[in-house]
Amino acid sequence: MTGDGVNDAPALRRADIGVAMGRSGTDVAREASTMVLTDDNFATIVAAVEAGRRVYDNIRKFILYIFAHATPEVVPFLVFALGRGAIPLPLTVLQLLAFDVGTETLPALALGREPAEPGLMDRSPRSRREGVIRRSMLLRAWLFLGLIAAGLQMGAYFLVLIHAGWRPWAPVGPGDPLHHAYLQATTMTFLAMVMAQVGTAFAARTERVSLRSIGVFSNRLLLWGIAFELALAAMIIYAPPLQQLLDTAALPPQLVLLTVPFPFIVWGADELRRYLIRRRDD
Repeated sequence: MTGDGVNDAPALRRADIGVAMGRSGTDVAREASTMVLTDDNFATIVAAVEAGRRVYDNIRKFILYIFAHATPEVVPFLVFALGRGAIPLPLTVLQLLAFDVGTETLPALALGREPAEPGLMDRSPRSRREGVIRRSMLLRAWLFLGLIAAGLQMGAYFLVLIHAGWRPWAPVGPGDPLHHAYLQATTMTFLAMVMAQVGTAFAARTERVSLRSIGVFSNRLLLWGIAFELALAAMIIYAPPLQQLLDTAALPPQLVLLTVPFPFIVWGADELRRYLIRRRDD
């Protein structure tokens, strides 16, 4: 509903989107409206709705990205608790804090700068009762992206331990023969989480369409955020002061190379999921 006079105020208030004229409209109309056209140009309505939809989508992408890390953060502690002492803790608390505060922040903020997805204005208006967080989002974050990341990191953790000769209930504390291998294993868990996090960031960039439709390199802020988190992860793994603080150990090149496919596995699985959904809907 658009209007500019005092008599338009009731209709502007009751409309889903009440639009008042900024230049020629009355104060009453502007106060009753949801949107004010400062240039009195009706084409601005379309631009404003598109911008609002893009912001709403980007908020959902930010939330999805944050929620997707809940599963890989919880699973190591769950495995430790269920193991009843047979399995050493796959991830220390300080390493988890370094992941949450250090490597996660910048890519999450960069998702707020995502360009609009193709077909944004072709969608039907969403229901007023629809919340930002939906069941489908939680399932995608916790039981799809999160489980894939958790599986990759736990596989990497056990690979390092078993290769070093570890068996259930074997001691891995300071002074034990397997202590260094245990430090490398927890470091591998941390690195695997970071690499899976990169794949989650690219997967979260689109909800319906392929990443190619908006461009892999279209969000430069995200690319800088990923570069920062990889650099920080390298410092945590190889810088001696951070090794002592976070109980990490330097990883040989072959273990680092093992994690290189992780972002592609996470993103590729979600890309396949979206493709199958589009095929089903068509």
